[in-house]
Amino acid sequence: MRLLSTTCGRDRGEIQGSKHMSVMMHFLFLLAAVLSCHGCPDKCLCFSQTVKCQNQDLDAIPHSLPTNTKFLFVTGNNISHIGVDSFPTSLEMLTDLYLSGNQIETVDAMVFDNLPNLVRLDLSNNDIQTFSGRAFLLENKVQRLNLSRSFHNHSSMDVLQSVLQSGNLIQLTALDLSNNDLVILPDDIFTSLSSLVTLSLQNSSIISIQNGTLRAPPLLELDLRDNSLRDLPATSMEEFDLKPALLIRLSGNPWRCDCFIDDMLLWLKNSTQVVDVHNLTCSDPEALRRQPLLQLDPAQLKCLGDMEGVLETSYVFLGLVLALIGVIFLLVLYLNRKGIKRWMYNIRDACRDHMEGYHYRYEINSDPRLANLSINSDV
Repeated sequence: MRLLSTTCGRDRGEIQGSKHMSVMMHFLFLLAAVLSCHGCPDKCLCFSQTVKCQNQDLDAIPHSLPTNTKFLFVTGNNISHIGVDSFPTSLEMLTDLYLSGNQIETVDAMVFDNLPNLVRLDLSNNDIQTFSGRAFLLENKVQRLNLSRSFHNHSSMDVLQSVLQSGNLIQLTALDLSNNDLVILPDDIFTSLSSLVTLSLQNSSIISIQNGTLRAPPLLELDLRDNSLRDLPATSMEEFDLKPALLIRLSGNPWRCDCFIDDMLLWLKNSTQVVDVHNLTCSDPEALRRQPLLQLDPAQLKCLGDMEGVLETSYVFLGLVLALIGVIFLLVLYLNRKGIKRWMYNIRDACRDHMEGYHYRYEINSDPRLANLSINSDV
């Protein structure tokens, strides 16, 4: 009996001890949760490892961020400048940073130095005018960079080029440059992006792809939709052929369907790289507008008509020039009509005197008496 009571007492003690342990663990868990949320900035929402400071009219990135922050959203504010003071403390767990729609104009050097494990960076929908090539750590881990709708002037191309050629983005795999005013890409703008496999240049006003521009990066996806391309140079198609796994999107460009597009049509029919090839249509000439490229007959691709049009235009221009010269000539004659009339009278009088002299000599020579008289008068 005493043994039973002793055993039961021990069971009760163990049960009570386990309950105390459970309560203690629960308390520690709550304490850890409270500590993790401690220091959440004003106007921000913090939960788990995510901090959201969206559309709060902030003029700077909040400083008192939880040290365990992994996802940071500071979007839709009025932050025109980010620099080394934007992240004064190290956030080693931060992997995703979203700064879209902040009207950012300046990105200073060393701004991301305290974010050593940053993987995804979104700077879209800003107005970047200055972007330091030293903004990223030399050994950063950025893999995805979104710069869509951030360069609204072609003069910003030098700024973008300095960042991409800095050599600090060797782990970058995806780059979004869509909806920018790029126009023409420099030849070597992507040469330092040795890991780049996804590139979006959609709706960036690109009129031409320079020789060698896309040769260096090991691209697998290339978006060139909705630009101003009228044809593809042979060199570009050769570069695409060197990347057989590359998938390309080309729809929405104003293709000019004349005899110079023959090589491109042949390439499109023999290549499987253009995923939206059935959506490519002619923009001009007018007779072929909206005609699918793959349905074009080679007989429709004429340049002779264009040359005739050029020649006809040249003839019209030459006729206008000659007519203008004629009008000017007549105007000069009209303005100098009195002098010209006097000049003509002088020539007439000179010719008349000359002719009268010849006539007088002829009469003397034809009459012997006048001729003898003339001889005697000479003696």
